[in-house]
Amino acid sequence: MKQYVIDGFTLKDYTALKQYFDTYLEAATVGGIYWLDLDSGVLTETQASHKACGPHVFALMLEENALFCELLVRIKTNIRCDCMGYATVEQRNWLLDWADAVLEKLSICV
Repeated sequence: MKQYVIDGFTLKDYTALKQYFDTYLEAATVGGIYWLDLDSGVLTETQASHKACGPHVFALMLEENALFCELLVRIKTNIRCDCMGYATVEQRNWLLDWADAVLEKLSICV
């Protein structure tokens, strides 16, 4: 699995991220996993046309010392569909920018 990993968190960093994720993201049924909805502006043509499959999401796994961001664009309605797949460069950059903005907002330096 391709993923983007940010590690080196302190307990204070983890607590701040967990509180932020609990407030602003949807938690999955598996503990520590959160769904981040992709912005509609970065969806591929296929993803945008598959409205019934939406929202298209990234899975984020938060652990005490690291955040794992899957680079697979998922859907929550089906197991497989043509609109699922690894992130495009634009989607990957959007995810990295989102993560950087959250860390900056929470004053987390790694």
